[in-house]
Amino acid sequence: MEEKLRFVFEHELRERTMTELCERYEITRQTGYVWLRRYREAGAAGLVEHSRATHRHHNQMPQEIEQQVLELRQAHMRWGPRKLKRILERDEPGRSCPAASTIGALLQREGLVVPRRKRVRTAPYTAPLAHADGPNRVWCADFKGWFRTGDGERIDPLTISDAHSRYLLRCQAVEKTDTARVQAIFEAAFREYGMPAAIRTDNGAPFASRALAGLSRLAVWWIKLGIVPERIAAGHPEQNGRHERMHRTLSQETAEPPAANRRKQQRASDRFRQEYNEVRPHEALGMRTPAEVYAPSARKFPEHVPEPDYPVNMLVRSVRRKGHFRWKQDEVFLSEVLWGERVGLLQENDRWFTVYFAQHPIALFDSQQLRVAPLLTNSKLGEGEGDASPSPSPSPLVEPDQKVSDMRPV
Repeated sequence: MEEKLRFVFEHELRERTMTELCERYEITRQTGYVWLRRYREAGAAGLVEHSRATHRHHNQMPQEIEQQVLELRQAHMRWGPRKLKRILERDEPGRSCPAASTIGALLQREGLVVPRRKRVRTAPYTAPLAHADGPNRVWCADFKGWFRTGDGERIDPLTISDAHSRYLLRCQAVEKTDTARVQAIFEAAFREYGMPAAIRTDNGAPFASRALAGLSRLAVWWIKLGIVPERIAAGHPEQNGRHERMHRTLSQETAEPPAANRRKQQRASDRFRQEYNEVRPHEALGMRTPAEVYAPSARKFPEHVPEPDYPVNMLVRSVRRKGHFRWKQDEVFLSEVLWGERVGLLQENDRWFTVYFAQHPIALFDSQQLRVAPLLTNSKLGEGEGDASPSPSPSPLVEPDQKVSDMRPV
């Protein structure tokens, strides 16, 4: 810098010609004129050494695509390079798009990478939904977890998704998590998309109860519609992992922070549902969207809910208001959940009957002691009483790794 400044000052004194000055400082006349021009344009700062690297490489991402990537990322800060690449390819088919690693480097360079806490990775829990091999084989349902809007009102979003396609069928806040309101949302979904073969939930109300076989009024309604209630094991939300993963994305996009009030929160949920189904590519679907994979069910919601039909080898009993059914001259308590419904009794021997609701075995009935016992696996009732029960029937509800088609037929 000192040499350059002395060159400029001596040139301004005009005591030597440009040729003499360049010879003295051992530079070319071209370099001398460059120094003079930079000094006149920017002063001493113009004499700082400039990088000779090219501004753009011949194989660098075009500026137009860079701008599109940055705009997409700013609109969807949680979409990674693979999703952004898929969006670019889908919006302009045939155009050459940069590799996902190149897009990731651009995001890193522009400071648009959301830091994530490193976690110990474990093998994914996939067995329970292995039978969800097509749309509407299994729907998943749950409450996302309540939170409060800006005005302090409590929000309980009920979500329903198709396990195979990840299609989000419903994302709707309910005023109260009771059977009537939840059933109304399911009925609307059934009318719009048809009915699934099974619905997977946790063990909380209103999906299940502490009544016999864990049945709830909502589960009874599903069974009458020919839908198998599936329940995950207590304390194992990973058995509904696909749905839980959607909940995390839903929370990040709509509840962090929450909207000002209930109406605005629902609008945010509706926007998320539309984007999640139709815009956001899903890696588990081969970078397709859920809408590209999902198809409505051929099983339409009936105008009238059918009543269970039992074969001639069963005794049919009606469950009365307080949960009892009549056996000869006596009243036997079964379950208040089944009030108003008909159940079938299949005789196993001269003492024991298996109690069915529709095609589902739900309990064992001891006709001698006039009591109903839960179904037990690999055990016998009546041990120590001198008369063992028959081998128990299978569980009335599908286990996490059991297919719907494996249910015992009536």
